[in-house]
Amino acid sequence: MAYVEWGDVANPRVLVCVHGMTRCGRDFDFLAQSLSDKYRVVCPDVVGRGLSDRLRDPAHYVTPQYAADMVTLLARLHVDAVDWLGTSMGGLIGMALAAQKDTPIKRLILNDVGPVVDTTALKRIGDYLGNPPDFATMVEAEAYLRQVGAPFGSLTDAQWRHLSECVVKPAATGRILLRYDPAIAVPFKAMVAAQGGKDIELWPLYDAIRCPTLVIRGETSDLLTRETVAAMRERGPRASAVEIPHVGHAPMFMDDAQIAVVREYLRGA
Repeated sequence: MAYVEWGDVANPRVLVCVHGMTRCGRDFDFLAQSLSDKYRVVCPDVVGRGLSDRLRDPAHYVTPQYAADMVTLLARLHVDAVDWLGTSMGGLIGMALAAQKDTPIKRLILNDVGPVVDTTALKRIGDYLGNPPDFATMVEAEAYLRQVGAPFGSLTDAQWRHLSECVVKPAATGRILLRYDPAIAVPFKAMVAAQGGKDIELWPLYDAIRCPTLVIRGETSDLLTRETVAAMRERGPRASAVEIPHVGHAPMFMDDAQIAVVREYLRGA
């Protein structure tokens, strides 16, 4: 598992930031740099993404495997407790760990994800997940990533370039490929098919969480509804909630206002 680390390695205050389905740990560069004065910030690439290895058996591209990998990572970092920020899939991994007895997570931030995953978003993600295109130029690659990442909101050209460069690689043919393993789609599509068009509900997992929790929602998110957020405030860890305007799925924490939401929560929780 590859990861990027920011701040003082001796700092006992550790924040782990885990990305969404097809993204990578470099998504958090802006946030990590901003918080590195107070935190040791660790941003892993989940297996099958970024610079991490791919799995031989795609059936293992599932949350229990990801959670086990993160436990191994925490052991390698020699830390007993961490704060956790997870975007989408990264939030589900965080929920899985936070629900365990003697969890290493002392504060949990769920970025545009909760115990109910809307079927509309599942279909949208599944439509592009298993058949990633390749590109003749970086301009083509960035144009595609701007399209699928449109819900991220209004980003600068430099920010889009950063988000694009960190998830592509050159092929031997000279084409440009997306870094993630297309086989991550195999268990994902099987899961969606098994749901039969219904939302995924993980309330027992959420209700088992006891650590302080913040849920952040993009104003126009198609994955996390306001109704789910309202329920999250009333049960389980009784999460605090913040909604980010002019963003869908999901906030990327690349501007000062969004970074401030995380900084203020960690300062006051």
